[in-house]
Amino acid sequence: MARSDLLVSLVQASASGDSKELATTVEAIIAEERAKQHNVLADRLLRALRSHSMVRRTGYLAAEAGARARDYMLETVPQKRLEDLVLPELCEYACRQLIEEQQRASLLRSHSLEPRHRVLLVGPPGNGKTSLAEALAEALAVQFFVVRYDAVIGSFLGETASRLRRVFEYARTTPCVLFFDEFDAVGKERGDLNETGEIKRVVTSLLMQVDALPSYTVVVAASNHAELLDRAVWRRFQIRLVLPAPTQAQIEQYMKAFGEKMNEPMGIKPEAIAKSLGKISYAEAEEFCNGIRRRLALSLGEGCLKSIVSEQLQLWKARAYQSDAI
Repeated sequence: MARSDLLVSLVQASASGDSKELATTVEAIIAEERAKQHNVLADRLLRALRSHSMVRRTGYLAAEAGARARDYMLETVPQKRLEDLVLPELCEYACRQLIEEQQRASLLRSHSLEPRHRVLLVGPPGNGKTSLAEALAEALAVQFFVVRYDAVIGSFLGETASRLRRVFEYARTTPCVLFFDEFDAVGKERGDLNETGEIKRVVTSLLMQVDALPSYTVVVAASNHAELLDRAVWRRFQIRLVLPAPTQAQIEQYMKAFGEKMNEPMGIKPEAIAKSLGKISYAEAEEFCNGIRRRLALSLGEGCLKSIVSEQLQLWKARAYQSDAI
């Protein structure tokens, strides 16, 4: 049974003849029923909505525009788990709070409260922002959509805002995690004199769409350049987390966890590996470990893990850096 606030909204929209609100409310009920695995009921509601004369006359139905909206997003199956990530203690605690609130949303609503669902992640590149968004989707067992800026951002007046609106309309129809990487690309400070009026309109439209999202749609925005974000963007997000570059101790922890998954001892202590790698990001640590796994797989079981790790450390030290190209 749909929750009471949606039923009240449904009656109010029908009584007032507000077809847009009617469609939005029914889509919210459909999303809730799909989350409960009540797919037969959800399909019946969708067919009823499509046949409704008020909706047909206005031409408004986000579900009908779903195919177009999905052109602007990349759907991936979440593979990362929260347990796989090395996070600052308070960041992990905040994420587990959000997961609990989403999973126990009915209890919160019985107290006239909604679960938090808007998350902003900031910090240097390669330190787990995308992985954390994916892990949230995995923990909540919902779809994971990554917004494609190459498809969303257009060159014509109003085109970008229109496409973003379609993305949000689709996201309202299903429980999901909607991820905006490099959020400063669309959420820039409107007071920047170097930006055009079109960018300012996009930001204004974006903020309105974020505000209108239902709480079963979790939106996660990530930025490497927090200083570029519009001041109003910060207020929209209920959870704001900093993911800093890892310390040597955290890289040691990462290498220890990697070693425990291998079939034989690495032969080199995690702290020695971390010291040899120096100051690196989690993305670089993952690439180093994947390099070891590749060489081990290609050896067809004849390679010595300790020798492979030593070889990869030597290659790592010989890498080119950005400063070398300047």
